[in-house]
Amino acid sequence: MDTLLVSHRACLEHATPDGHPECVDRLRAVLGALEAEEFMMLQRVEAPRATHEQIARVHTPELIEIVEGGIPAEGYRRVDADTFLSPGSYEAALRAAGAVVYAVDEVMAKRARNAFCAVRPPGHHAEPGTSMGFCLFNNIAIGAMHARVVHGIERVAVIDFDVHHGNGTQAAFETDPSLFYASTHQWPLYPGTGRASERGLGNVLNACQPPGTGSSAFRESFVEEVMPALRSFQPGFIMISAGFDAHAADPLANMNLTEDDFAFATAELVRCADDLCEGRIVSALEGGYDLGALASSARAHVRALMLTM
Repeated sequence: MDTLLVSHRACLEHATPDGHPECVDRLRAVLGALEAEEFMMLQRVEAPRATHEQIARVHTPELIEIVEGGIPAEGYRRVDADTFLSPGSYEAALRAAGAVVYAVDEVMAKRARNAFCAVRPPGHHAEPGTSMGFCLFNNIAIGAMHARVVHGIERVAVIDFDVHHGNGTQAAFETDPSLFYASTHQWPLYPGTGRASERGLGNVLNACQPPGTGSSAFRESFVEEVMPALRSFQPGFIMISAGFDAHAADPLANMNLTEDDFAFATAELVRCADDLCEGRIVSALEGGYDLGALASSARAHVRALMLTM
């Protein structure tokens, strides 16, 4: 079984205003990086649309209606201070969530060993009733709920190494003991959630990283905090919110990681999945706003998914 790469050209049609950090060039950079010869073994599939039923496992009907009904005929419509709808946004959001659902199906069917979903808009800030933080629907949470409801996976874990706390995923998970969420975000930083004291029902771990955190401290936190908690949870499926904005070159935060750190974290998660849940991992793109750092980090992440045994 090979690693699966799921994307869709519609994700390039979600437009944001000039100068916005979450721009179409982000996905172009990631897909371009994965055209290198070493990635020719990737299975490449276009994402289907997520259905309303799949999205509604995480989001309220009211939010789905707001996103679908708010699409402008031209130009942009503001959702919050930094989140926008454009004519192509709803289709992109359906394909982004659908990519993760499809990847879960393929991994569960053993047609793929694991998967990376190269999609936008990102998802981890989208709460059950609110789109925010560049995110319309919570792609990774929708995929996690699909794994549980459709495939009967009793315990699903999401590990989030984006530099920003995934408030939306935490909000969707924190009252359900069959779901686990761990985040290694910079603190303090947008969106202001994710204090270490936020524990849910004991199923939430916020491994806060101070500004300036570099490789050594990040890896120590990942090995000594995140991995023991994940192994103790005994997941049947591991999902990754793969944000690369903790890179030292990223303009939206102040951590000092390199692409090797993302490869390290990915390899740790793959080994855990191999030990606990038959290697089942699905990863989805979240943040990362320096195009060069984003491309190199995505390469390192996917390389680790492909090569770690």
